[in-house]
Amino acid sequence: MFERFQTLRNAPMREFTTLRLGGPADWLVTPHTAREMALAVEEAREHDLPVTVIGHGSNLLVLDGGIRGLVIRTAGGLRECRVEGTRLVAEAGVMMGAAANLAAENGLTGLEFASGIPGTVGGGVIMNAGAYGGEMCQTVEKVTVLTESGTAETRSAEWLAFGYRRSALQDTGETVLQVVLRLQEGNPEQIRERMNALNRQRAEKQPLDIPSAGSTFKRPEGAFAAALIDQCGLKGYTVGGARVSEKHAGFLVNRGDSAADYLSLIQRVQQIVLERTGIFLEPEIRILGEEREA
Repeated sequence: MFERFQTLRNAPMREFTTLRLGGPADWLVTPHTAREMALAVEEAREHDLPVTVIGHGSNLLVLDGGIRGLVIRTAGGLRECRVEGTRLVAEAGVMMGAAANLAAENGLTGLEFASGIPGTVGGGVIMNAGAYGGEMCQTVEKVTVLTESGTAETRSAEWLAFGYRRSALQDTGETVLQVVLRLQEGNPEQIRERMNALNRQRAEKQPLDIPSAGSTFKRPEGAFAAALIDQCGLKGYTVGGARVSEKHAGFLVNRGDSAADYLSLIQRVQQIVLERTGIFLEPEIRILGEEREA
């Protein structure tokens, strides 16, 4: 199966996630065009295989048992990006940093916040990614998606119904193919200065040298996840190879090889914070796959 594509069989998902965790995917395909994406989905359905779409794997915990069926990875494949006036048109697999850099090179402002986000534009739209006061919903004009019936259709920003770290695409089963971002003209030097300042701030405050999936939990209403975790004395709290970062309590980092340890740490942090503050921390990361059988 999938002979026409760039394909891996029993693909080790630890190699395709920034957490460096996860068992094997039965099949992993990296399409290079929207047509290849549609053909891969069609072939999977012909063989009754479930389909999972990922980007760069920067917001994922894949469990130790791996993922059954077909994983489609947009990063490394769908990566065309161009500027049209004050709009930036990017395929789903374009990295957020690359899109921000292209905007800066062309004197377009509005995407500076994304320069250090280690995910793809497609994934950024699906979860309304954001940082330092900016969010994708502030820039998205429209999105081209692959529907469950295999056709390409355009969705407006209004249809996407953006909210905090979510969009309607999380519920529809549609796959992002291309995104059009509406930006504004700006001063290239000031844009680059803003990006550099944000990246310095990120490096100072976040454990970028240790595998992680970024911020593990969503911001609860009226509070901050990192502050609550710190308040509960959990910096440095460890389960196996998984650990609450001492540098930023909102980051759960990985120094081991067990997704089960990482999942247990998530659950333990949730339990302690709930018991001590009454606030439930909802994971921001996607948890995919199966636990390994005992």
